[in-house]
Amino acid sequence: MAKMLEVKDRKGRSVYLTRERYNHIRKHPEMQNTLALIEETIKNPQKTTDFALVAGVKYYYRHYKDRKSKAKYLRVIVEYLNGEGFIITAYFVIGIT
Repeated sequence: MAKMLEVKDRKGRSVYLTRERYNHIRKHPEMQNTLALIEETIKNPQKTTDFALVAGVKYYYRHYKDRKSKAKYLRVIVEYLNGEGFIITAYFVIGIT
């Protein structure tokens, strides 16, 4: 499992993205060439929320107003285990939940 991106979240925890997960993310047509946006969203989210059904899973959101699509919020889903975060997926949404 090769890490292709590793950043610190606002709490200083390490969050990483593997090539396998990035290939999954890039299957969404709107997610081509978004690695820098994913990194920015983890480093400086405008909002974070907990996923109620699974402990340790967080949603990170950042608004990108210049997108042509109505879906202007990037949602990055991270699972934390033993103090380290693993990016599960990322995609654009219309609003924050």
